[in-house]
Amino acid sequence: MQGRTVDSKLACGGDVTDIFIALLKGINVGRAKRVPMAQLRALCTDLGYGRVRTLLNSGNVVFTAPQADPRAVAAQIEQALAGQIGVKARTLVLTGSELDAVVSENTLTEIADNPSRLLVMFFADPGDPKRVQFLTEQDWTPEALGVGSRVAYLWCPEGVLASRLLPAIERAASDVVTSRNWSTVRKLHALTQALSERT
Repeated sequence: MQGRTVDSKLACGGDVTDIFIALLKGINVGRAKRVPMAQLRALCTDLGYGRVRTLLNSGNVVFTAPQADPRAVAAQIEQALAGQIGVKARTLVLTGSELDAVVSENTLTEIADNPSRLLVMFFADPGDPKRVQFLTEQDWTPEALGVGSRVAYLWCPEGVLASRLLPAIERAASDVVTSRNWSTVRKLHALTQALSERT
């Protein structure tokens, strides 16, 4: 692959760079949509992104790039995945400041004693959290729901497969792009903070 810079149409801040987090949906689940993380890092580097890091094997990428519309960045990654690796995967991109808000707005950390069963649901439409707000007025015990400015937080102590709340959220929202457990979100946040200190 030939290295190239980030599309000038994406850049809107000159030399000013932002930290971005890309979340790919459904890759490396079973035998479907296999994407080696080394190949994903190379792809993002060839797109012109800097300081590319991946976390785990589930499609989590942290990188720097010129200030840009996160949706445009997501579309660029999706296109490159399909064209260069042959994998179609929905991709959601957040800025570092948006991830800061995701972490700070979580109201369920005091009751969720297992971070692997506390899910953060990322919506394509920033307005979708308002669509699911009404669900917080219902009793979902032992589950619980929290709503942030960009995501929903779902505590499912009996596991995702047993969740009654998860399908209700999916029905109420226009498009849930992907979800990550709280442990992964915290690791991503720590990675962005470390990257920010070096930027």
